[in-house]
Amino acid sequence: MIYALFRPLIFLLPAELAHHLGLALLRIGLCIKPCRRLLRWWLLPKSKRLKTPLFGTTWDHPIGLAAGLDKAGDCCGPLAALGFGAIEVGTVTAKAQPGNPKPRLFRLPKDRAIVNRFGFNNPGCEGMAANLRGLDLPCPLGINLGKSKVTPNDEAIEDYLTSLRCLGAQADYVVVNVSSPNTPGLRDLQAVDQLRPLLSALQPVCGDKLPLLLKIAPDLADEDLLAVADLALELQLDGLIANNTTIGREGLKTPAQAVAEMGAGGLSGKPLCERSREVLQILARRLQGKVPIIAVGGIESAEEAYRRIRLGASAVQIYTGFIYGGPLTAARMAKQLDRLLARDGFDSVAAAVGVDMEDP
Repeated sequence: MIYALFRPLIFLLPAELAHHLGLALLRIGLCIKPCRRLLRWWLLPKSKRLKTPLFGTTWDHPIGLAAGLDKAGDCCGPLAALGFGAIEVGTVTAKAQPGNPKPRLFRLPKDRAIVNRFGFNNPGCEGMAANLRGLDLPCPLGINLGKSKVTPNDEAIEDYLTSLRCLGAQADYVVVNVSSPNTPGLRDLQAVDQLRPLLSALQPVCGDKLPLLLKIAPDLADEDLLAVADLALELQLDGLIANNTTIGREGLKTPAQAVAEMGAGGLSGKPLCERSREVLQILARRLQGKVPIIAVGGIESAEEAYRRIRLGASAVQIYTGFIYGGPLTAARMAKQLDRLLARDGFDSVAAAVGVDMEDP
């Protein structure tokens, strides 16, 4: 409620400035570790029903923070204090890079959406490793890996391997991101003939202890989604994240001219909701619970999170919903989700996963 009053003032600032200012205020305001722990304890619902075993760890609840907010891994502790079930940082690349020219982040308030073309701005894997060194989080940490812009696709495997070897020891799970629309040629790596050698090269480095996930785009054709699901089964991937931002601009309330002036980039938020559900359903029917799915895209309420879980997601992530909903969004959603589970007689999140999934 308080955030809703201040949001119009925050939205007067350029989007990227507000982004960096918000993270800076979090780091300053929650710089004392005991205070962070106390805040998290106070915000989290005290319900065993929400406990979610996933990727060899247990999430306090199944609502995590998606990659993209903390690109450098230097705000994990303060963000965890806000009550997320898990934190995912990045996308990080082997080489440090500034990203695309500014402006590169735009709000669409009428659509509760964001367009970004950051282009994987990050300090590189060694810079992130330094930021994460000695970190002791009260929740699981995922690290999202991308390809350096200067690295050609035929050298992508070594690029990802460099980041994985550098950061793997600090992660509870790692995500291979080949689905951002903001790095030229990156999405070409989503083709199964490109994915298979990439993932097969990363799996031995991960071994049995470090879960390896794949994040895909919502813009893949349905038959390509099925091919990715089949590959996940073939390689026994630890999980899929469905999905990244979209290059589509259909059905927006924001005037077309204003959208066009924003230029290229990935669209996230409420307009992505319907397609994200479709992608989840296609994957869940094919995978039949053999590979866990984290659902992302257009989730800004406990009701929507619950719907994704019932459609086959083991957990969900939020980003744009957090921007529009405010710092307490994850904790608030978790408490409401607990009530929804109790209402329908579920004693755990796992018991609700896939109950609305259609037969393949």
